[in-house]
Amino acid sequence: MRTGNEPLTARSPLRMRWWLSIWGLIWTAFGTIAFAFAGRPGWAIACGVLLLIVATDFVLVVRHMRQGSRFQPGRDVPPYEDRAHRHGSTEDERQDSDDRVSRRSRERSRSGPP
Repeated sequence: MRTGNEPLTARSPLRMRWWLSIWGLIWTAFGTIAFAFAGRPGWAIACGVLLLIVATDFVLVVRHMRQGSRFQPGRDVPPYEDRAHRHGSTEDERQDSDDRVSRRSRERSRSGPP
């Protein structure tokens, strides 16, 4: 069931991001050193900036891995927003709305394809 806030609650494959970060650290460090010795300061700076970005990503990935798969920011922050709270409706209004939606879907299924 979609909740509408998937970008906030989506999970990424951290182990793959960890390996890609290591790969990026190796190549950007190599590129920075190689361009510095080759006398190309512009490219060395570009690789150095990319090295900092990859290192930041690596630190964040390690931090998320250590937090665990079920990490929640705090007791007062639920994993998903409540539908009634999000729309400002009461429990009775939400139940009525759900009944209307289910009634419509039953009517459509009986009538066949449009």
